[in-house]
Amino acid sequence: MTHSSIRLRRGAVTAVAVGALFVPVAGGVAFADRAGSVTGAAAATEPPVAPGTVRQLTPAVARQLDAAVQRVMHEANVPGVSVGLWTPDKGQYVRSFGVADKASGQKMTQDLHIRIGSETKTFTVTALLQLVDQGKAGLDDPIAKYISGVPNGDKITLRQLAEMRSGLFNYSADEGFYKALTTNPDKPFTPQELLAYSFKHPVLFAPGAKFLYCNTNLILLGLVVEKLSGDTLADYIQEYVVTPAGMHQTLFPKGAEFPEPHAQGYTDQTASGKVEDSADWNPSWGWAAGAMISTLDDLRTWAPTVATGVLPDGKPLISAATQKERLDTIKTTIPGAGYGLGIFRVQGWTGHNGSLPGYETLTIYLPEAKATLVVVLNTDINYKGAEPSTVFGEAITKIASPGNVFNLPSQPAAR
Repeated sequence: MTHSSIRLRRGAVTAVAVGALFVPVAGGVAFADRAGSVTGAAAATEPPVAPGTVRQLTPAVARQLDAAVQRVMHEANVPGVSVGLWTPDKGQYVRSFGVADKASGQKMTQDLHIRIGSETKTFTVTALLQLVDQGKAGLDDPIAKYISGVPNGDKITLRQLAEMRSGLFNYSADEGFYKALTTNPDKPFTPQELLAYSFKHPVLFAPGAKFLYCNTNLILLGLVVEKLSGDTLADYIQEYVVTPAGMHQTLFPKGAEFPEPHAQGYTDQTASGKVEDSADWNPSWGWAAGAMISTLDDLRTWAPTVATGVLPDGKPLISAATQKERLDTIKTTIPGAGYGLGIFRVQGWTGHNGSLPGYETLTIYLPEAKATLVVVLNTDINYKGAEPSTVFGEAITKIASPGNVFNLPSQPAAR
């Protein structure tokens, strides 16, 4: 629920606009998904499906899913999308449609690397929670204990940063930042530069007073991880989160590197307002809030891992007690949605979405059914005010899990 993305676009709460990294300036980074109704994605009427369950993924259901995904793709003008829905006992549905590169016509395939935007938040918070388990920090410690110069830093806790209740201004909603990024998207940003865009604005509310998705929070938590671990954030996440999870195609880039094969990304969050290819943009501006890269299959691994706190080999990713705190979701302004420590619950699904210029992802897990849904696509251009990842998620779950239909309605600007 980033607000799923790091969205630059003004006014969106990305994802809930939760995954959005960039909320253009008129707003803060909203939850990266601005969801709307799914046109024509009618759920099958028989047999009835109870909440917490997924329909048998028969060939007939697969055809319904094919039609729904292709309908959204056509209506939202999405170049390429890959979808995976996996269950332990109802089968699986894995498909790719469209193109990864509009210039060459390269097909979208399931092995392509994708920038995952605000899904990075789940990795950064996992790193923090591991260090909390080690006794190196407490969730109720003030951020001022670790980072100086933060407005209200003596009152804002690490917990409030992770649950999006700090009251800090979202740096990606700053006009100057938006201009700097879109004018020169190859520019590397430091965490300190990002924080400066935020800290020149007054705080928006008292710590803990309300929920407001904000990328600034994650930049601060990334710095805390570095201070406590003695590692760079990228190295720590790679060694202690990504590698133990067996995610061999996932990385936290240290620059603009983008492993092959990858999809090109198409965005209208540009200086000209025209659609451009953002594949080579430097993601440092998202850093701990949205810089990471992964694949459909690796995100399949991550969905149950982050939702349960247990690695694929059965060992704990974080302690059971800390995982319970992570999933203690606070009610948000979004109907049916709660946000925990860097993770959301929406209509029974647990996970996160991601959006940054050119790319969107959705990685969610339905615990009762042990079902995983991953959607990756190569555009972040909204459709009827909704983020396309949310529109796909809604269309798919209306058919596959009608008792748990994923939806993140758009929210007012997070200004």
